[in-house]
Amino acid sequence: MTSRVTTHVLDAVAGRPASGIGVALEVAARTGWRPVAEGRTDDDGRVGDLGPADLEPGTYRVRFATGPWFAAAGVAAFYPEVVIPFTLADAAAHYHVPLLLSPFAFSTYRGS
Repeated sequence: MTSRVTTHVLDAVAGRPASGIGVALEVAARTGWRPVAEGRTDDDGRVGDLGPADLEPGTYRVRFATGPWFAAAGVAAFYPEVVIPFTLADAAAHYHVPLLLSPFAFSTYRGS
């Protein structure tokens, strides 16, 4: 495993992976959020290498640039971005942060 954090985005309306969405991993710092890594979902809607192999425990968030993705598809959407904060408690664990996405709703869960 090269990254402790991975993600997968599913277009819940079309029932298929959402490819081409910009994704950023950030860590909470004293002065706000600090960038850690960024990527773009592949043809399977995944970013399998989001960040370094080693991350310190702390509060992180994954930011999905959903507005530009919907706009490129000609779809009006309510959320210009989706932000999912989470606690990385175990530096040795894998954290999978999936996103189920539609123009007016989203859902997430702790993946495996």
